[in-house]
Amino acid sequence: MKHRPYYGWIVVAATHVALAVVFAVAYSFAAFFSAFEAEFAASRGDVSLVFAISGFLYFLIGAFAGALSDRLGPRRVALAGVAALAIGLAAAARAPSLAALYATYSIGVGLGVGFVYVPSVGAVQPWFLRHRALASGLAVAGIGLGTLVGPLLAAWLLEAFGWRRAFEALAIGAAILGGAAAALLDNRPARHGVGPDGGPPLAPRAGASPAQPAGLTLREAVRTKPLWLLYAATLFSCAGLFIPFAHLAPYARDAGHPATTGVLLVGLIGVGSLVGRFAFAGIGDRFGRAQLLAFAYGGMAAMFALWLVSTGALALGVFAVVFGTCYGVMVALAPALVMDLFGARSIAGILGFVYTAAGVGNLVGPAFAGYAFDLAGSYAVPIAAGIVFNALAVGASLTLARLARPARV
Repeated sequence: MKHRPYYGWIVVAATHVALAVVFAVAYSFAAFFSAFEAEFAASRGDVSLVFAISGFLYFLIGAFAGALSDRLGPRRVALAGVAALAIGLAAAARAPSLAALYATYSIGVGLGVGFVYVPSVGAVQPWFLRHRALASGLAVAGIGLGTLVGPLLAAWLLEAFGWRRAFEALAIGAAILGGAAAALLDNRPARHGVGPDGGPPLAPRAGASPAQPAGLTLREAVRTKPLWLLYAATLFSCAGLFIPFAHLAPYARDAGHPATTGVLLVGLIGVGSLVGRFAFAGIGDRFGRAQLLAFAYGGMAAMFALWLVSTGALALGVFAVVFGTCYGVMVALAPALVMDLFGARSIAGILGFVYTAAGVGNLVGPAFAGYAFDLAGSYAVPIAAGIVFNALAVGASLTLARLARPARV
């Protein structure tokens, strides 16, 4: 009999591709920032809202998408997200104003990433026990790949065809690649006759169906202190996290570097993110995940301090790579930590709830930085705020590490 590959790794690969596609689109915004300023004669604060609204929506929608995924399965939800992303991009290509971009690009990307991110990441968790952080790291490494490739590809398309045709090309690519990946997602190992790591299916808890995994419901989880500590850490960190994704490219341009350098710097965050997911996330399988999360937040605070005093290309490159590495560790650890704490029963719903904190941070951070620049002509205040926010995230994570008691799954 021919041996079939463990389907859990297929889910990991599908999640990797799906996340690469949607985040390539989301983080390609850096390449279009200047084009939107020029096309619509807009301030940086107003342009920043295009990115901020989309990010707020995809994390907010993730809470509902997670609950839908627990009920309907990740495949259907993620396919709907890919469709929304492609339609939003195609409509944005015809936007006559910045307000129209809010209604097309921001909403389309928000729905698209929201309906793909949490369901696909949540789908990975029930397939693994021994190597959960490694599997999560490999899966969410797609975000790093998308962050690297998306801005560079968008910059090339923008230069060759203009931003409107570039949006159309991204829409077509997202529909084809994202749709194929979403169709492979599944979050129920029992349907394949296996349990975590390819072992026997887990025995259901009393009153549960054979396909129902163990763990806390979302309602039960929100009554626990660890969930709110994780929520606070995510909120504090993400208030600063998304500022460089929107503003590092214009910051580099203000410092006298060519536009291609700014786009490349955002791509280098993606390079660092890949390093964080592959090289460091697996450490969480042997050492405390909450402790490693605190270390990642501390690293981001240190990098904001470096950014505050840097204008040279080399220093900004170091900032981008190390910041991206810490970001990659953070993103890879979060799903595995949620699984440890609360089990698999409502993994996508709980993860989606935690990510609403990231949504608030994404809405506040980039817009705050843009309007602060419009008022003061400098990014010093929002960069300094990034240091403070991540220091607070360190404190919340260390408190969580002292309280955490992994749930049995």
